[in-house]
Amino acid sequence: MIETPLEFPSHGTTCRGVLYTPDADSKGLPCVVMAHGFGLTHASGLAPFKEAFCKAGYAVFAFDYRHFGESDGQPRQALSARKEVADWLAALNFVRQLDRIDGNRICLWGTSFSGGLVIAAAAKDGNVRCIISQCPMMDGLASLLAVVGYAGPMQAMRLTWHGTVDWLRRGLGMSPRYIASAARPGELGMMTAEDCLEGYVPLLADNASNYVAAGVSYTFPFFRPIQSASKVACPALMLICDQDTVAPASVAAKAAERMPNAEVKHYPVGHFDVYRGEALAQSIDDQLDFLSRSFR
Repeated sequence: MIETPLEFPSHGTTCRGVLYTPDADSKGLPCVVMAHGFGLTHASGLAPFKEAFCKAGYAVFAFDYRHFGESDGQPRQALSARKEVADWLAALNFVRQLDRIDGNRICLWGTSFSGGLVIAAAAKDGNVRCIISQCPMMDGLASLLAVVGYAGPMQAMRLTWHGTVDWLRRGLGMSPRYIASAARPGELGMMTAEDCLEGYVPLLADNASNYVAAGVSYTFPFFRPIQSASKVACPALMLICDQDTVAPASVAAKAAERMPNAEVKHYPVGHFDVYRGEALAQSIDDQLDFLSRSFR
């Protein structure tokens, strides 16, 4: 792959990414625009997808959200679904202007939390060729209720308390209150199911961290991309992990039913299993087949 670092503005903040191309000379390439999920950077475990897409002849533009990774934005590790949707739209508009890219053949690719973000972004934009949404978080409220289900209501109360402290600290001009993105069962963290810590930590790149500003616990339940699903008319591939403890599979399936042109693939694995082994290989095969049909 040829790697070209690039940057683009998103509402006054500089976001950075990398354009991956199969060679140095091709023009009019279809492009997969890609970013990671909850609190992660595009360097965190997405190399197999980038490599597979480039090998198939597609360009990939992978970027980091503001406040994360190589992108600017203060405070660091402050996750806002609203801002990240705006970053997706800014990245999309930026890629459409690149000389080497066919602006009419762009796929938005998201996984986990960004699997929901691409639904919201595609609904707002209305002109992307297709989307791929892998183990998607389609309803923040349902995900929070899942946390209550496996960790108990006390965990939700702890998250609310630390979220309150975070917003108060930031309102007073102080540094954020941080909590773990993934932790062991019983510990404080946004994801604490049995498979979360061991699944999340191996994905972390050098420019990623296993913590976020705690205030996300307040806004998380209000991010419900399932409500935008019916507005996504383009071809969509929904890759659902049936044993998902993070993003309830039943909600992803309901979202797909609301999308007029969605295909669904089910994998009998947990949320983090799709990044490795047989599930990864099968997911990539399914995605390449979908892209070959969608980019014709």
